[in-house]
Amino acid sequence: MAVANSLAAVRAGARQIECTVNGIGERAGNCSLEEAVMAIKTRENVLGMHTGIHTTRLFPTSRLVSQITGMPIPRNKAIVGENAFAHEAGIHQHGMLKHHSTYEIMRPQDVGLSRTNLVLGKHSGRHAFRERVKELGFDVGDAELNQLFEEFKALADKKKELFDGDIEALVMRSDNAAAGPWSLQSLSVATHDDQPARVTIRLAHVDGRVVSDEHTADGPVDAVVKAIDHATRIHVQVRTFEVHSVTVGEDAQGEALLTVEHNGRTYRGAGISTNILEAAARAYLEVINRIEAAKASTDRSGEGRRIAPSIEHRQSREARSRCQ
Repeated sequence: MAVANSLAAVRAGARQIECTVNGIGERAGNCSLEEAVMAIKTRENVLGMHTGIHTTRLFPTSRLVSQITGMPIPRNKAIVGENAFAHEAGIHQHGMLKHHSTYEIMRPQDVGLSRTNLVLGKHSGRHAFRERVKELGFDVGDAELNQLFEEFKALADKKKELFDGDIEALVMRSDNAAAGPWSLQSLSVATHDDQPARVTIRLAHVDGRVVSDEHTADGPVDAVVKAIDHATRIHVQVRTFEVHSVTVGEDAQGEALLTVEHNGRTYRGAGISTNILEAAARAYLEVINRIEAAKASTDRSGEGRRIAPSIEHRQSREARSRCQ
């Protein structure tokens, strides 16, 4: 409705639209930028308008915003949803084979989505991986690419096939890998239908500390959270926790998303793994790292405020001595 109202306003003479990527916002959200932009681009002959937006960056930007905010994109969302350019019905496939405009008034390439969903595996080479990363809209250096390729090969040993979503998750995860002092070294989970879940976790800190902790709880995710709490000595209130599949298939990676509160502030974390309990641990650890980063930033600001008065006091004494 917001997109329709915005387009009607453009036809009536408006020359500015207030919109957001993925339509995110308070309550029911806002006008979706990607939908409004592509509607204007596709129907430029009707509206008589155009935008200066590079539409090939819409899909990568949408994925980035989704990852940062922790708000997954619905599969059936227009323009950037996974099903936006998918065709399953026989009559649709037949029409698409005849001509793409039968059921697509815009090309997936126009929004930055490659038409070919190339499936990679453990035998795929570095060149194929590099090209796929580039086609997905990521610009990475040689050093980062080498690290990503090693993670790709490790993931390929766990999964038979890797899809675009898996590659995106690898790159996004590498961006957040060095976001804080704590890292996960090992995780062991034991569950029984008539006993509490038991978790043994091992964390490493950048200062050289290695902390191990074992905890039990009613469920495995609860046990993971409590073990990390006890190991890092940071306690938070978990508000939301959800898990969804990154791609398709029984061996698909799971993405864990959670929101917590700590000292009146809200933090979000995300973790991805073929093991959803590991994904939950990585998501929670990302939150812990952000809390520690915020605390360190606050401490540095406090030191700056304490130092500033002492400098002013010294300068004042020096000025008085010169006058004397």
